[in-house]
Amino acid sequence: MKLVTTAALLGASMLAFTATTASADIVCNGDGDCWHVKERHKYSPDLHLRIHPDDWKWRDSDATHYRWREHEGHGYWRGGVWVDL
Repeated sequence: MKLVTTAALLGASMLAFTATTASADIVCNGDGDCWHVKERHKYSPDLHLRIHPDDWKWRDSDATHYRWREHEGHGYWRGGVWVDL
């Protein structure tokens, strides 16, 4: 019984560790389009993108400027269109 309990605790600890180390960034463009990225990517500075930590939130006063857009893959939003990189 002690072995089962130890194995369960070890499994739960490993799950908690992986859950806390996985995070995503939030990227926003100048148009106010924001999206989550699963990995930290390097974007060219001429794209003028802002990268925020996963827990970033816009202020209530900025709610009319920002909007969520999501897309799979590596790229960015420009003029309401997803551009693959």
